[in-house]
Amino acid sequence: MGGVERRPKRAPRAFHYARVDRTVHGEKFMKTPLERFLRYVQIETTSSEESQGTPSTACQFNLARALVDELLELGLSDAKVDEHCYVTATLPANFEARDVPVIGLIAHLDTSCAASGANVSPKLIEYGGGDVVLENGTRIVETEEMRALIGHRLVVTDGTTLLGADDKAGIAAIMAALERLIDSPEPHGTIRICFTPDEEIGNGAAFFNVSEFGADYAYTIDGGAGGEINGETFTADKIVLQVHGVDVHPGEAKSKMINASRALAHILASLPMDRAPETTENREPFIHIYRMEGGVSQARAELLIRAFDEEERERNKQIVIEAAGRLGESLGYDCSCDVAVQEQYLNMGYFLKDKPEALSILEEATRSAGIEPRWVPIRGGTDGSRLTEMGLPTPNIFTGGRNFHSTMEFLDVEEHEKAMETIIALARLWSGQKRKAPPQWRVK
Repeated sequence: MGGVERRPKRAPRAFHYARVDRTVHGEKFMKTPLERFLRYVQIETTSSEESQGTPSTACQFNLARALVDELLELGLSDAKVDEHCYVTATLPANFEARDVPVIGLIAHLDTSCAASGANVSPKLIEYGGGDVVLENGTRIVETEEMRALIGHRLVVTDGTTLLGADDKAGIAAIMAALERLIDSPEPHGTIRICFTPDEEIGNGAAFFNVSEFGADYAYTIDGGAGGEINGETFTADKIVLQVHGVDVHPGEAKSKMINASRALAHILASLPMDRAPETTENREPFIHIYRMEGGVSQARAELLIRAFDEEERERNKQIVIEAAGRLGESLGYDCSCDVAVQEQYLNMGYFLKDKPEALSILEEATRSAGIEPRWVPIRGGTDGSRLTEMGLPTPNIFTGGRNFHSTMEFLDVEEHEKAMETIIALARLWSGQKRKAPPQWRVK
C-alpha cells in the first residue's frame, strides 16, 4: 500500500467569525460538553441500511440544522448544511498563520439502527461500583474496566434505547472546544469542521469532498474509553453468497429438490469458530455472518470480513470461497453458489505510517490534556478509514463512550471533558505557538 499523496498548499481561507456576546455581569459562561450532549441525544438521527439515498433518513437533517444554527451563533459565518446532510464550517486562525497546517475536526450525525434512537431519555448518575441497573431492569454488569470509573459521572439510558454517544459525544466535544477556542487566547490555526451523515452504514465519506474541505490533516472524534487513540482500523470486505436451488413439491422431492437454504447452512456451518467475532479480540481477524435470508429456490447471506493485515485478509476470503466450493461434495449432489467480494475500506494504518506527525501530535495533545494516551487498533472502522485512503490523514480520538450500538451504552463525563481538552491542545500544538494566559471564563 502506498502513502498519502500530498496536495498542493492552498492560500488561507478568508472566512471570519463575528463574536457573539455570552457574558453575564462581565463574566463569560461556556456551555459544558455535557450540556450540549444531553440536548443532541434527544434528537433522533438513526440511519437506515435499507435506504438508497444520502442521507439515508431525513431525521438527520434535524440535528444538522440545529448545529448550523449553533455554529452561526458562535460566529462561524460560513456554517451550512448541504443537500446530502454534510455540515461544514470554518474557524479562522487567531494569529498570522501562513505556514500553519489547516486541521479538520470530524464527527458523525447518525446513530446505529442496532437499537432504537428515538425518545432517548438520558440519566446522569455518579458511579459507585457494582452493576448499574437501568430503569427497565437492564444491567450494565460491573467489569474491571468499570471499577476504574468509580467516582465518575456517567450518562446512561433508561434501558429502552441506545444513548447516542456514538457519535453525538464527538459532536458535543467539538462544539464545546470551538466555543472555548473562540473565547480564549489559546492559539490556533485555521480549523475546518464537518459533521457527516450515515457513518454507521458505511457511507459517511460517500459525498465528502476532500479537496473542497481543504484540510491538511483531520481527526475524527468517534472513539471509546478515555485516552484511547487510534491510528489503525480493520481492513473491511463484504462477501455475498447467493445459492441457487430447485424447488419442487416436498412429497416428490427425492433426487429432484435442491434446497438452497439447506445448502447455505452447510457453507456457514463449515466456517471456523475461531474466526468468529464472538471468539476473537485485539488484532485477530474475523468472519462475521451478518445477514441471511432465503427459501428452497434461492438463499443469500452477507458476511463481513475483517483483518488488520493483507495476509489475514486474503486468508479470510479464501476460507469462504473454499467453503462455497465444497458445497456439492458436502451435500452429495450438485448445487451452485455465486460468491461476490466487495471492498469496503482499508486499514488507515497503511497510509498513516507515512504521516507520523499526525500521530505524534495527537499523542502529545492527549497527554497535554492530562490523560495517558494508549494506541489501540479499532476492531471496526470510522469515517477516517476512507478519508485517509482518499488523501486526508485522519486518526481517531476517544469520546469517553462505551457499549456502543446497545441499550447499555453510556458516557463517562470526565473522559468526555478530556476529549474536548485534547481537541483544544491539538489546535495549539498544530499552530506551533506557545500556550498563552489561561482563559478567563467559567462554565455554568
